[in-house]
Amino acid sequence: MDIQSYINAHRERFMEEWASLIRIPSVSCQAEHKADMLKCAERWKELLIAAGCQKADVITPSLPSPQGKESSNPFVYGEYQCSLPWGEGQGGVIPTVLVYAHYDVMPVEPLDLWKSNPWEPSIRDGRLYARGADDDKGQAMIQAKAFEYLVHEGLMACNVKFIFEGEEEIGSPSLEAFLEDHKELLKADIILVSDTSMIGKETPSITTGLRGLAYWEIEVDGPNRDLHSGHFGGAVKNPINALCEMLAQVVDKDGRITIPHFYDDVLPIPQAERDMIAQIPFSQEKYNKAIDVDEVFGEVGYSTLERNSCRPSFDVCGIWGGYTGEGSKTVLPSKAFAKVSCRLVANQDHEKISQAFIDYIASIAPKGVRVRVTPMHGGQGYVCPIDIPAYKAAEKGFEIAFGKRPLAARRGGSIPIISSFEQILGCKTILMGFGLEQNAIHSPNESMDLEVWERGIIAVTEFYKEYAK
Repeated sequence: MDIQSYINAHRERFMEEWASLIRIPSVSCQAEHKADMLKCAERWKELLIAAGCQKADVITPSLPSPQGKESSNPFVYGEYQCSLPWGEGQGGVIPTVLVYAHYDVMPVEPLDLWKSNPWEPSIRDGRLYARGADDDKGQAMIQAKAFEYLVHEGLMACNVKFIFEGEEEIGSPSLEAFLEDHKELLKADIILVSDTSMIGKETPSITTGLRGLAYWEIEVDGPNRDLHSGHFGGAVKNPINALCEMLAQVVDKDGRITIPHFYDDVLPIPQAERDMIAQIPFSQEKYNKAIDVDEVFGEVGYSTLERNSCRPSFDVCGIWGGYTGEGSKTVLPSKAFAKVSCRLVANQDHEKISQAFIDYIASIAPKGVRVRVTPMHGGQGYVCPIDIPAYKAAEKGFEIAFGKRPLAARRGGSIPIISSFEQILGCKTILMGFGLEQNAIHSPNESMDLEVWERGIIAVTEFYKEYAK
């Protein structure tokens, strides 16, 4: 049976298994969902065994903490050892593919912006709507179902390992230690990840680069209590005002980040790559309209597609303080807070940038307030070569599934653990992502295009066939 016939025959089951994962609210950043993390991990274990893994385990490591030992969210490990006498194309050795995904998801708030229950899949206009529909339960299911087909039909000519984690959306704090402790278990020739996006449904692409990330929380302390703004306003430094003054200095009018030495390790975009980016179908007008903005802003001298993939950026992700309730309260707050982040590019070290930002904020902090910057998490950028066998196999898979050769494109998002895979496990990662911009990951009404989802299964199936040659 060919892959499309297999999908047709099992579509109803595939959808129900996908739904069974979505119905578990595995929100890693909210303590109330701690039990759901284990429930989701156990469900993935069941699905991997049913798909054809010869063994699967839920592994819950412990992390050091000031109070002793603290439990992280569990990992799911699955394994399939190929028994076919194949592998001639790999020098007589059957290659091993390690599939990575994450089962944790972002919070669903604000709930009032969802058109349907985020924890109950809803199909409308050829799309499945739910939290995790794309990121990453939907894309992980693409991997699982391609694997299932090949095993069921006796066509899997690779050894396959799965490692699914439950902390990607909070920066994967447990993953590096887990990789270090399980190097032999996770040993592979290539890592396969479906957690990225394509340029478009009619313009398939393979992600060849990701930006790194540095993330901080800033706390500004002023007076020892909230003050009456009439009695103290104009005489005491307002922490919110001070915070805004500092943040306004981080990016100049030309979109350049002002942190000293920030650009020291930023490599210029090769002209050949800029020429390739220019070939990507893109309408600035449609881009603006899709996100409802009149004009874009960014580093002078670069296009929108260059700014959001190949150049670093700085953003305030959240800011709060003072009174924000109903009505008015004339108060000069005692504290102000912000969460801020930088997207970094390949060759920038996130730890070096993190310290540079801390030093910079300290240098521009005004008198009258106390400022503390706390690093939250970060990760390195990543670039994948396009001439290795695994990339060529992925390229072939996309071409068969989507009817045209995929473009190689860097993307603006961050998956910090991709660089950890290379540093710790010593192998490259192929980013076979099938998301679309309109899927609205991390936002209300997240969705997955069902036609793309099925094509993704075909593409991954063809990857394995080609890679095993």
